[in-house]
Amino acid sequence: MAKQLDYHTIREIFTRFQAREPEPRGELEHVNAYTLVVAVALSAQATDAGVNKATRALFQIADTPQKMLDLGEEALIEHIKTIGLYRNKARNVIKLSRILVEDYGGEVPNSRAALQSLPGVGRKTANVVLNMWWHYPAQAVDTHIFRVGNRSGICPGKDVDAVERAIEDNVPVDFQQHAHHWLILHGRYHCKARKPLCGTCLIRDLCQFEDKIL
Repeated sequence: MAKQLDYHTIREIFTRFQAREPEPRGELEHVNAYTLVVAVALSAQATDAGVNKATRALFQIADTPQKMLDLGEEALIEHIKTIGLYRNKARNVIKLSRILVEDYGGEVPNSRAALQSLPGVGRKTANVVLNMWWHYPAQAVDTHIFRVGNRSGICPGKDVDAVERAIEDNVPVDFQQHAHHWLILHGRYHCKARKPLCGTCLIRDLCQFEDKIL
């Protein structure tokens, strides 16, 4: 685990991220808050590309909780069976859709606690939805962010909760809205798990990773 970087270094890192990608976007396709919840819940242990491929046709016919209930679990499974753990995920999507219809009037709630009360929705999923749909600066820590944070010193922590707090505590507030997207994209395409592209890394002179591949 790298040592926590100082304020000025972190500000320079995110200034560079912002200059390269001023408005980063999540890669999961969705048309409203509900389909975003479903897409993020389906993305656990799956790639965004794989989820998008499975949900394009699904969201054309089931873009609300009631439409998903009308579709039914078995038909939902047919749409998402290329995604890992699809049976359990389908069960959760039907359950959360029923809760949204019965308890929330078919609308997706916008508090973290309410979102996390839905089947299959953990803190990371809730944070993604809060950030992407309601533009709240919640930090959804996945494996990419955990790796980048601990390698670089941007947001080191022994677990995802500690990394989330490190982002909130150390990243300047003017970068908080897009912080987790910049970190995810950096981890996905540059600071890769097995072969990080340190030689062409935008922040290689600021990063504390001791095993840089130059």
